[in-house]
Amino acid sequence: MDSASPQQVTQLLIDWRNGDRDALDQLMPLVYDELRRIAKRSRRAHPSGNTLQTTDLINEAYLKLAGKSGIDWQDRVHFFAVAARVMRYLLIDNARAKQSAKRGGGGVQISLDEVALISPERSREILALDEALERLAAMDERKSRIIEMRYFAGMNIEEVAEVLNVSEVTVKREWTRAKAWLYRELKPYE
Repeated sequence: MDSASPQQVTQLLIDWRNGDRDALDQLMPLVYDELRRIAKRSRRAHPSGNTLQTTDLINEAYLKLAGKSGIDWQDRVHFFAVAARVMRYLLIDNARAKQSAKRGGGGVQISLDEVALISPERSREILALDEALERLAAMDERKSRIIEMRYFAGMNIEEVAEVLNVSEVTVKREWTRAKAWLYRELKPYE
């Protein structure tokens, strides 16, 4: 997250929140490399043969983020955490669309080489992961957010602690517990 100074990114986020559309245009080149890294990591975390390529995922996330108003951006780490969540939901929506299409939705002609990439089993795994994270969020929102930020955004313990405004020890403890809970929940899908 070294593309620009943290203060510069935070100021642009504040300006954007306050309605300065030019701030968003200035912000994106500064954060693009990190968004690309998050998008690649999110795609690896959801290996379903998503038809969303990394660049497509970044562009879709940009459109979603640009359409959001009134977010009280804390800093660049908070921005990347929100971007990771948006990317996760985009990939999940993509997997749901595949599941829907499998059940008779609009048929699309694909080559046999592509069939291996878009297996229904991988889409089910992604949906199972999302459902597990939703259940975790219902029980403990902070643990769910820690999983999102660590796993999908690739944030380190210190960055997660900063976003959540808790100690690093708390993040480490809850990260360990959340991973164990998720493992138990997803074991049937192995």
